[in-house]
Amino acid sequence: MYYIIYGFLYLISLLPFFILYGISDIIFLLTYYVIGYRKKIVLGNLAIAFPEKKMIEKKKIARKFYSNFIDTLIESVKMLSLSEKAFEKRCTADLAACNALAAKGNNIHFHSGHQMNWEYANWIFAKKLSIPWVGVYMPLTQKSFNKLFYNLRAKYGTILVSTIEFKSRMHQVFRSQYSLALAADQNPGRLNNAYWLNFFSKAAPFVTGPDKGAVRNKAAVVFVRFIKLKRGHYHFETNIITEDAGTLSPGELTLQYRDFLEATIRKNPDNYLWSHRRWKHPYSDGFKNAWIDKAAPLN
Repeated sequence: MYYIIYGFLYLISLLPFFILYGISDIIFLLTYYVIGYRKKIVLGNLAIAFPEKKMIEKKKIARKFYSNFIDTLIESVKMLSLSEKAFEKRCTADLAACNALAAKGNNIHFHSGHQMNWEYANWIFAKKLSIPWVGVYMPLTQKSFNKLFYNLRAKYGTILVSTIEFKSRMHQVFRSQYSLALAADQNPGRLNNAYWLNFFSKAAPFVTGPDKGAVRNKAAVVFVRFIKLKRGHYHFETNIITEDAGTLSPGELTLQYRDFLEATIRKNPDNYLWSHRRWKHPYSDGFKNAWIDKAAPLN
C-alpha cells in the first residue's frame, strides 16, 4: 500500500506549482463552502481570539486560513519531487545567530506555534543548522502515510522522535549537542499537569514540557515566527529569548511564549491552525495551583 500511495502522490508532485495551486483552489471551495470542514470550530476559535472583530472580518480570516492550510498540504505533496534549488528559492531563514550559539556549545530549543508551512520549516532548519536537528512528531494512524511523511521529514537529516517514544529515547538523543523543534501550543494530555494562563480572551492550558525541559537542560531558547511572504514563499524569523533557560523561573518561558505567539497571530491571523481546538478545556478552580498568569482567568 505504501508504494501505491507514494507513487500516486509522487506523480501528482511532478505537476508545476500553478496547476497544483489550481487544484488547491478547487479543494478550498469544496472544503469551505460545500463540506464545511471544522467550520464551526474555526469560527468559534476566531470569536475567542478576536471578539472585537465583526463577523465579516472573521469569515475573511477563516477563508484565507482554509486556503493557506490546503496550500500547505499541496506544498507538502510537491516536496516529494521538489529540488533543493527550487526549495531554497521559496524558503529562507537567517540562522547565523543560532549557529553562533551552537558554536559556543549551547543546546538550542526552538519553540513555534502551529503555523504554515511547518514542513518547509523542518527542512530549512535541518539544512542550515550546524548541530543535529531533532523533531518531535505525532505519528499518523495510517501506517503508509506515516512512513511517507517520516521519510519526507528525514530527507535533510532531521532526527525524528515520536511523542510516544520521546521519554524512552530522550537520554539517547540528547547525549550530545542538539537542537530541538517543539510546537509548544498543543493541548496537554493531562490537565492536572499543565500551566494555565490567559490566551487571547480566554484561559487555556499549555503543556509544561517545553518550559521545564529547557530549564532543566539549561538550553538556549529561540522562538520562531513563520511568515508567509506570498503564495508558496516563506520566511522563518528567529528570536533568541535566552542563552540559558536555567536562569528562568518556572512558567516564565511559557508566559513569554504566550505573548510572542499572540503577537505573531495578530500580525498574520490567517496563517495559524484555527481548526485546532485550542480552548476545548474550560478553566475551573481545580486548576488554581497551576495558574501562572498575573492576570485573573478570563472565561
